[in-house]
Amino acid sequence: MTTPLRNTNNTQGFFVQSALSFAVSVSAVLIGIAYLPVDRWIRAFLGIGVLYVVTSSITLAKVVRDRQESEAVVSRVDQARLEKLLTDHDLFKNDLV
Repeated sequence: MTTPLRNTNNTQGFFVQSALSFAVSVSAVLIGIAYLPVDRWIRAFLGIGVLYVVTSSITLAKVVRDRQESEAVVSRVDQARLEKLLTDHDLFKNDLV
């Protein structure tokens, strides 16, 4: 009656690919901002905007991960309680007599 836990570990290659992709994309945007033919104030504003988007994305990813982990724990606890109730229940016991 128990369901096996899913293995959610990522491979080392996937982690490296994700980290490199993140670094390349942020670098490309920052280099693009640096070479824009605009005033320094506009470049600074765009740089702060990119920084804000990156930190917000990381925070959102962490919150989503934490919510999924907490729901998985609650689900496992509820399932364990149900299994205990089912194993303790005797179908042939007659409480009315």
